[in-house]
Amino acid sequence: MARKGKARTTSGRSAEIPLLSDLMRTIRLVAFDFDGVFTDNAVYVFEDGSEAVRCFRGDGLGLEKLRGLGIDVAIISTETNPVVSARARKLGIPCVQNCKDKRAALEDMAREKGISLAEVAFVGNDINDLPCLTAVGFPVIVQDAHPDVIPYGRYRTTSPGGRGAVRELCDLFEGVLKAGAR
Repeated sequence: MARKGKARTTSGRSAEIPLLSDLMRTIRLVAFDFDGVFTDNAVYVFEDGSEAVRCFRGDGLGLEKLRGLGIDVAIISTETNPVVSARARKLGIPCVQNCKDKRAALEDMAREKGISLAEVAFVGNDINDLPCLTAVGFPVIVQDAHPDVIPYGRYRTTSPGGRGAVRELCDLFEGVLKAGAR
């Protein structure tokens, strides 16, 4: 039986919620926003209009850990930018770009994998991520998320976006899932 903890609902009543570790053991897919999660939310714009972003190199090793644990990963971005495609390709991650409806894209991914949204984690940082954050079983926000999304995160990284937040979450999954295997 899953351990549960007490939490207060917005109505002030006590509610049973699964412990974070128990919840994490149910996750089969982690989907990430790109800007502000894989990046520090800054963009370099060159004279010719092309853009560059800064990513945390350690994220790649973390994502390998997730895949090694049997958890699928994906990127869902509203941006249409070759930088997003290039980074996803380098990391070997499926990527949906120019996405006007992130939740619909996430629902499609879950359906293709034969899982429910309750078995999905989504990592976001801003208001365009709310449809996904409110739909999944494990909503995650980065440390420097916009204040409007903070109440919707079940877990908030200690690292900011683009500075280790993705790796931190991957390491957390590894710790929880390996501890459960002992």
